[in-house]
Amino acid sequence: MSGDGSGARPEPPPGTGAPAAPFRATLARSAALFAAFRAEQTDPDRFYGALARDTVAQLRSYTALDRAVVVDVGGGPGYFADELRAAGARCVCVDPDPAELRLRDGRAPDTAIMGSALRLPVRSGSVDVCLSSNVLEHVPEPAAMAAEMVRATRPGGLVYLSYTLWLSPWGGHETSPWHYLGGRYAAERFARRNGRRPKNDFGRTMFAVSAARMLRWVRARSDVEAVDVVPRYLPRWMKPVVRIPLLREIVAWNLLLVLRKRTDAPTAG
Repeated sequence: MSGDGSGARPEPPPGTGAPAAPFRATLARSAALFAAFRAEQTDPDRFYGALARDTVAQLRSYTALDRAVVVDVGGGPGYFADELRAAGARCVCVDPDPAELRLRDGRAPDTAIMGSALRLPVRSGSVDVCLSSNVLEHVPEPAAMAAEMVRATRPGGLVYLSYTLWLSPWGGHETSPWHYLGGRYAAERFARRNGRRPKNDFGRTMFAVSAARMLRWVRARSDVEAVDVVPRYLPRWMKPVVRIPLLREIVAWNLLLVLRKRTDAPTAG
């Protein structure tokens, strides 16, 4: 996974990850992320670069990344993969959409492979960390995607899974806030007003996923334990909101599930 002089992004050799600063989920951090989010459409490098750096810092608070084998599920043009490699990890990005992979500079990252989140092209129990940022709401079977991430992770390894909650203010993505009147209504309204279908088209490329649904899924699994469940972008003192039904669906905005695969979990072939 090294560069070959053709524009590929080189991977640092093992042991060269930059020293990790302590991760702190503060109000200032939340404000900075939301400020960057406002520039998502006009300056995607700024937003996704900031989000990738924040994600890796947060991930490091749960597990060591130096020399870790990481799969980034749905990582598109490779912002997260770049930051993971800078932290010393060996990272592969899996994405089904060649257009997404080429978004940044017209070419796919050299460490990207084509594949579905519902059937990862990864051997069972082969990775230290399986990460996905804001992809779960874009697959028709979110529990199946989460199960695939668990399958790919080795016993003792970590699953980092975050997604946008449907009932949050940004649940409908660019069709928000009209998704509160129904996802299909919001998509049709967007199409009428803009002369094109939304990129995040309810029932096709975007689906309603709740906190309650995925928390039930976690409780039903015997092969994982929850290390943390937090509102990803909010200050740490907002964590108790995830224990309050309905309120968490609106206020938490984006839910992060950090799961540890049990060491006694069987590993299928």
